[in-house]
Amino acid sequence: MWPKFVADKFLRKMLGSNNIVADFPNSTETMLELEETSSTSSDQASLISSRKYITGDQGKHKYKLSPQNHRQIFVGSWNVGGVAPPDDLNMEDWLCTHTDPADIYVLGYFRFQEVVPLNAGNIVLGFENSKICSRWNSLIREALNNSISKRVQEDKVGGFYKVHPLKNHSIASLDKSSNNFPHCFDCITSKQMVGIFITVWVRNDLLPYIQHPSVSCVGCGIMGCLGNKGSVSVRFCLHETSFCFVCSHLASGGKEGDEKNRNANATEILSRTRFSRGPLRNLPRKILDHDQVIWLGDFNYRIYLPDTTTRSLVQKKEWNILLERDQLKAELMKGHIFQGWREGIIEFAPTYKYYQNSQVYYGCDQKRKGEKKRAPAWCDRIIWYGEGLKQREYSRGESRLSDHRPVRAIFVAEIPSDSRRLGSSFTGRFRCLKDHLEERFNEKISCNVDRTGFYSE
Repeated sequence: MWPKFVADKFLRKMLGSNNIVADFPNSTETMLELEETSSTSSDQASLISSRKYITGDQGKHKYKLSPQNHRQIFVGSWNVGGVAPPDDLNMEDWLCTHTDPADIYVLGYFRFQEVVPLNAGNIVLGFENSKICSRWNSLIREALNNSISKRVQEDKVGGFYKVHPLKNHSIASLDKSSNNFPHCFDCITSKQMVGIFITVWVRNDLLPYIQHPSVSCVGCGIMGCLGNKGSVSVRFCLHETSFCFVCSHLASGGKEGDEKNRNANATEILSRTRFSRGPLRNLPRKILDHDQVIWLGDFNYRIYLPDTTTRSLVQKKEWNILLERDQLKAELMKGHIFQGWREGIIEFAPTYKYYQNSQVYYGCDQKRKGEKKRAPAWCDRIIWYGEGLKQREYSRGESRLSDHRPVRAIFVAEIPSDSRRLGSSFTGRFRCLKDHLEERFNEKISCNVDRTGFYSE
């Protein structure tokens, strides 16, 4: 118990110190220190971030609130199995950039630890492999901005606009101060904790309306607090709507009863995730305090069926029968975890577990003997909580890079105007202030000791 107590006190504080990699209007990548454990530094960082994005003055431009009340959000989750991405990896099919680009992209990657030396120091200290993260971000940037390979000039000739190719196909060579600059994507947050990595990309014309970006890390791995399992959550506000994205990798295991470990992980993430209060100390701190919440990741829930039965039903594509025995849906129905959360209809094959670079599920190749018979399952999921979110698509990608297939969900988020949000905004801020006062009151009560040595109740 004593080593766990020490790790719990010491390491949770370390995981609360979060370095965020992000793009800024000057096109340089900067490290922001968001100290979740220090209210003073976190408020200062949040204040700097809010000034960066919502001052309203950027050069000669003054920004006004957009009249558009709906935004499209793409959410993707991919367990990459510790495989480093090749330089020629095609991300466009998974991100659907060639059809209907979204306004915001939130992508979560898992099992980075196989490309990170798995030793005690790396797991304890939350090792961050910036080289691998940069490679993924470069591929994402290229995929999202690939369609912007030409710029349209305002001068019209014969009723048509002139089209000029970019020099060296470089997005950076565009003049962002020009009104003719096409909308490309910038990274507002990128964070890794051991094997969990989340990156958030926003269309650059929305950057002036992004407020208070913040992260919170929760380790649920070894001894219940290390970072090989757990979550990295991102919070930001778009106009007056607060968003929270939880990117998690829950406990593995296909034995009966292992789902309880996953439930425990989820409960820990919900209870321990805390964001900075912001400069006015009025921002939501807990996950469920936000207006719109999306949880993505490798949930690791399996199917309550014998392996042979599961494989037979997968071969027949009997998804509905399999989903009736899906652990996550069963836990939701029983009310054990994720109460009030929703998930879209699953109409795609299980995403786990494949042979690498193959369409064959693990354990189904008769030529390979002596392998663990890991039955297929929908381990990779995306769920949501709150009002104003409508899911348009829930599907999977077909990349064979790892033993998991990536999943994606496309949401339409309602962003109410200021007038409609005025009442609810005051209510939300009052609720956050109330929670803060209750926390401080409870802390004070628990520290008061009377003369007999007993704690006051």
